[in-house]
Amino acid sequence: MAAEDSGIDNNEKKFGAFGGVFTPCTLTILGVIMFLRFGQVVGQAGFYSAIVIVLASKVITTLTSLSLSAIASNTRVRGGGAYYIISRSLGVEFGGAIGIVFFLAQAISVAMYVIGFTEALASTFPSLADDTLAIATFVNIVTFVCVYIGAGWTIKVQYAILAVLGAALASFYVGTVGNFSMSEFKTNLLPHYTEGENFFSVFALFFPAVTGIMAGANMSGDLKNPAHSIPRGTLAAVAVTAVVYLSMAFLLAGVSTHEELITNNLIVREVSRWPVLITAGVFAATLSSALGSMMGAPRIMQAFARDEIFSWLNFFGTASGKSHEPRRATVLTFIIAQCCVLLGDLDAIAPIITMFFMITYGLLNLATFYEAVTKNPSYRPTFRYCHWSLSFLGALGCLGVMLLINWPVALGSIVAMAAIYGSIQYREIEARWGDLQGGVAFERARRALLRLEDTAYHPKNWRPVVLALSSSAWHRPHLAIYGQWLTSGHGVLTLAQVICGDVEKHAERRDSYERSLRKFIEKEELQAFSAVVVDAYLSDGIESLVQCHGLGGLKPNTVLIGWPKTESKSEAFGATLRLVARLNRSMICARLLLDEEISDGQYATEDREAMLAEAWEIPNGTIDVWWRGKKNGALMMLLAHMLHQNPDWRHNSIRVIRIVPSEEAVEEVREHIVQLAAISRIRVEPIVLVAENVPLAIQVTSQNAAVVLLGFESPAEGEEADFYQRMESLIGALPRVLFVDSAGGMELES
Repeated sequence: MAAEDSGIDNNEKKFGAFGGVFTPCTLTILGVIMFLRFGQVVGQAGFYSAIVIVLASKVITTLTSLSLSAIASNTRVRGGGAYYIISRSLGVEFGGAIGIVFFLAQAISVAMYVIGFTEALASTFPSLADDTLAIATFVNIVTFVCVYIGAGWTIKVQYAILAVLGAALASFYVGTVGNFSMSEFKTNLLPHYTEGENFFSVFALFFPAVTGIMAGANMSGDLKNPAHSIPRGTLAAVAVTAVVYLSMAFLLAGVSTHEELITNNLIVREVSRWPVLITAGVFAATLSSALGSMMGAPRIMQAFARDEIFSWLNFFGTASGKSHEPRRATVLTFIIAQCCVLLGDLDAIAPIITMFFMITYGLLNLATFYEAVTKNPSYRPTFRYCHWSLSFLGALGCLGVMLLINWPVALGSIVAMAAIYGSIQYREIEARWGDLQGGVAFERARRALLRLEDTAYHPKNWRPVVLALSSSAWHRPHLAIYGQWLTSGHGVLTLAQVICGDVEKHAERRDSYERSLRKFIEKEELQAFSAVVVDAYLSDGIESLVQCHGLGGLKPNTVLIGWPKTESKSEAFGATLRLVARLNRSMICARLLLDEEISDGQYATEDREAMLAEAWEIPNGTIDVWWRGKKNGALMMLLAHMLHQNPDWRHNSIRVIRIVPSEEAVEEVREHIVQLAAISRIRVEPIVLVAENVPLAIQVTSQNAAVVLLGFESPAEGEEADFYQRMESLIGALPRVLFVDSAGGMELES
């Protein structure tokens, strides 16, 4: 199932900013904490600190709401709310981690609101105090059934609940304004923390009250226009509820003692003009919040499961009915909520939810920050009132609050997130949607290339940027493999192919060959790029590749090409060598007698697979560098060193070999090689031979070498055949030889 099908995307989307976002957000924010615990917040922290707690919470949620609004108006938001937004921005790893955490946060929130309802009911009717677990279970079941029927019916019920909540607040304001005492207010200005409590523990108790900003985003799959409704509805809910909480803090501080505020969970009801309306408001608010979370959590799980990040969760991605209700995920939410209901402690659940929501909010701010700061061209939100600095502050605020509330739990939560992230990354799950990581990588690459442009041309910074003319790579894999060995961890490798013919006629063929090269790179796990060009002549295609491929400091400085197998190809080969030399590029010609062509028709699939595996086998023996001077010697030494740096080549020692005409020169030349090795910091074994028959000396000395590096100069026009015969006679039957022609640019002393 395509990831872009996550959530609901049909004609049943019918809710606007008020019904689909403002109402569920407001009812969730003005919920159980407001009625049952806000008096304790004011009593413990005092008026001043209570205002700070409310404002700090609102600053974090406002910054997060701005980030949410920006990113929601930048993409087509489907089902899944914050999970969908974060996963499509930060990628599958962060998406998977946040999907689990956010779902659990919403599911546990159901239990918090159900417990709050039960607590209020037992306080109103003391005879029910012994049956709170049964009542909470019954309320949880009723909430589950309501949501199981469908979101449309549930949202309509919330309109009535919003009216009841408005009446309850009116009752509170009328009652407290009439009984407000300035002397009582002054005694409640400063904190009166009980044993074990402090500013941050009270903050952790209050913060879940303002986490309802996601209630509307969680319904993104049921909105007519999420990009329009989410910003307007969410910010309106944040503003309205901020006024409510600030005014309530002021009034509560002036109508009761701090002892009463701390110990009486129903103080809001007792100071109201019509207590029955508060009772109704408590019931309405807690039930509506439970309904909101019970609606949101399954939609997160449904979107998460449909992305197929964890196969064992795919079962919960199934939609039911014409409105695509996530009923399987709703059952799972009910079970988790019921397990938490069995705990029965509102004060224990609230801090857990705080941590979960803080992580979610922090990552949402981080996603928006990265979208903006990397200047991603696709980041064009219609909501204009969010800057990257605000998103960054929001992310820092979330992290800071987590650490200040309970740093061990905060660090444990971060470690758990990192473990989920690492698990998804280790399993190499492929996202089927674009994410921000590509944009971040692009921005880093862009800046790095600009810096590289200023420094890349110093000999100290020379690295092999190899253009391997490897035909289709499948047929002559040794070239690609040696290119990988020579550049892995050191440089950049491109596998290139030239198609001779007309561009218009071979456009589709070019795309096919490039896909084939990429498939080979992926299958053989090469760190390489692919490049295919179409040109009328082979030499013109090579010239185009050498001149135009690459960017800035990453343009090819070395061309890797196969050695011709017959003299008949020597003329064209010599022309290619001269062309590369004129373009001031170094040349490596690989003469690999074992590099048989592995064509599709020539061998069975299993035989070709075996030959590819054999191509990766490291030959036994030494890496022999035949030294004749610095013109090609520096590059040969560096290539030998980079080959030796590969873990599989570590057992192949490097030998630097030179032939001298007499015994008198042996010690002097040996000392020269030793000094050269010391200056270049490359460990080598110096060998000096006295020989008149140079070809025989090379062939005998290196007959057991793993690979031989030998310098050459490009042949003059008309001398291609002589050049080919001379080089062939020089090495005879040696199976693995790399001929090297250096264009300079590197220094062993650097």
